[in-house]
Amino acid sequence: MIEVFYGDDRLRAKAEITKVLGENYEVLDGVDLSPDDLPSVFLGVSLFASIRNILIRDFTSNRAVYDELPKYLNTPHKIILFETKLDKRAATYKLVRDKITFREFVLPENADFRLIFNIFKTAKLDGPKAIAMLAKIKTTEDPIKFTGLLVSQAIKDFTARQGSKEKNVLKELSILDLQMKTTKIDPWLLVESFLLRLSSLS
Repeated sequence: MIEVFYGDDRLRAKAEITKVLGENYEVLDGVDLSPDDLPSVFLGVSLFASIRNILIRDFTSNRAVYDELPKYLNTPHKIILFETKLDKRAATYKLVRDKITFREFVLPENADFRLIFNIFKTAKLDGPKAIAMLAKIKTTEDPIKFTGLLVSQAIKDFTARQGSKEKNVLKELSILDLQMKTTKIDPWLLVESFLLRLSSLS
C-alpha cells in the first residue's frame, strides 16, 4: 500500500500518518535515496516484521527515485510519501494518480484562528460558553475544516504537554472525525457535543 499525503496542514497530516502507520514506523528522507535503494525500501523485509510501516519525506522532489515509483506499486508494506508540495504536471504523477491514494491536507482559507483557538480553550472549562461562541461563526465556517483546526490545536497541546487530558482530547477528536464520516447527524451538532464533553475530560 502506498499513499501520498501533501499540503500545508502538516499537523493534521501527521495525525493521520499516526492513524495509518501507528506509533512506530521507519522514517526516510527521499532526498537521500537513490534508485538502487528502492528494492530494499519497497520490497525488503526486516528481521522483526514481514510488513513494514514506512514514512518517506519529500520523495517526489527527488526526480531520480520518483520516476521509479511505478515499479513498486505492489509493495507489501504500508508506505506514506509525505510531501510539502506535489507537482501534478509531472509525468510520474500522471502514471500513478489512479493507482495509489493521494490525500491533500489544506489549512482553511480566511479562518479566524484566534477565535477558533479561544473556542477550544474555553470549552476545556465551560462547554456551554464555547457553544455560544461557536454560534457566532457557524454560518461562515465549514464544520469539517473547523474540526481540522481543533485537531491541529490539540496536537500542539499534546506536543507541549503529553498528559492524560491531552491524550483523551485527541481520542475524542478521532471519535468526532469518525462520526462525521460515518453518520448523517448534523456535523455542527457533533462538534457541539464534543465541546460539551471537553471540560469533563481528565
